[in-house]
Amino acid sequence: MSRTDRTLAQGRQGTLQAPWQRAAAGANLLGADGRLDVTIFEEITTLAVRTGAINLGQGFPDEDGPDVMAEAARDAIASGANQYAPGKGIPALRDAIAAHQQRFYGLDLDPEDQIVVTTGATEAIAAALLALTGPGDEVLTFEPFYDSYGAVIGLSGATHTTSPLVAPDFHPDLDALEAAVSDRTRVILVNNPHNPMGSVFTHTELTRIVELAHRHDAVIITDEVYEHLTFGVQHVPVATLPGAAERTLTISSAGKTFSFTGWKVGWVSGPPELVAAVRTVKQFLSYSSGTPFQAAVAAGLAMDDAFYGGISSTLQAKRDILADGLRTAGLEVFLPEGTYFINVDTAPLGVTDATALARRLPELVGVAAIPVPVFCHPEGAERTKSLLRFAFCKRPEVLEEAAARLAQLKDRL
Repeated sequence: MSRTDRTLAQGRQGTLQAPWQRAAAGANLLGADGRLDVTIFEEITTLAVRTGAINLGQGFPDEDGPDVMAEAARDAIASGANQYAPGKGIPALRDAIAAHQQRFYGLDLDPEDQIVVTTGATEAIAAALLALTGPGDEVLTFEPFYDSYGAVIGLSGATHTTSPLVAPDFHPDLDALEAAVSDRTRVILVNNPHNPMGSVFTHTELTRIVELAHRHDAVIITDEVYEHLTFGVQHVPVATLPGAAERTLTISSAGKTFSFTGWKVGWVSGPPELVAAVRTVKQFLSYSSGTPFQAAVAAGLAMDDAFYGGISSTLQAKRDILADGLRTAGLEVFLPEGTYFINVDTAPLGVTDATALARRLPELVGVAAIPVPVFCHPEGAERTKSLLRFAFCKRPEVLEEAAARLAQLKDRL
């Protein structure tokens, strides 16, 4: 028996020994036999490619971001900014992040010891959780939850606890949240605006999170990558609330705001002692990355208010195109308050298993989507078993074609 086979056998017996097994278990990637499954994203993308379906499963735009940023990246490459950046990020970007937080939220940050640039928000989340949690700790997320959270919590050795987001608006149940937080809760991980459900938490909800963090001496980690992608509601960073800044790490990135997801430039900000802990772990992950892209993101963060205002209005028009098609298909549509994802309930069409439908959808109507249950633990998966998530960060003509195809769904089931 090979070493890999022995490790798999240990996993099937219920003892997850290897870090990759803990990560896979946390991300729901271990099959019933303990073997590693492909992610649903890979599976659905493969189906979309094979059938020629419009892929509204994965959340990446089909258009590039602002020309001024692309030009800034080219200029940085041409001028020789092609070697390692400082581990905490180039000074120009750290200064730009601090200016952004002051401009939009009134937060005062020292770029020297309160900001670290990361390889996307995903690395920021990983570095923060690995820095602050371990066996015996609990990390609470809202459920459904972005899939990397479970994987990294598994890597850390901490226990992943959840509190549900409740249909139809998918906001927290505050009583359930209070019951879920305990003195074992080391981190409350808040994704706001929320992927996959599209909700934007209210001031009241965020205030309760801060109160619970104080009561149980927990750290708050906020994933705010969709901060500028909201529709008619205001994004409130947790760090702006009374008593929150000293125990909150705020994470964001350039990918969602500027539609340059492949650049993988993110950042963490917060109190110096927490940021230092993240920086210590981060230097043994990527150390640094994307030097010329860091300079370009600095230029993007300084763009005028018209640009930032235009992001949400453009996306809202795209959201509405797809929503109309989904309603015509006979699906119950949950209109999102933020992000670029829209969720539907397939139950009105007599479908109770959204995962099975997601596997048929590319062949049925030529559109691909992701089932919401994959973002949940088993109990949460049962609550969301008929829900599908679609991405609307595509060109209007693509969404119009997708809407026309989806309109045929009820006739083809």
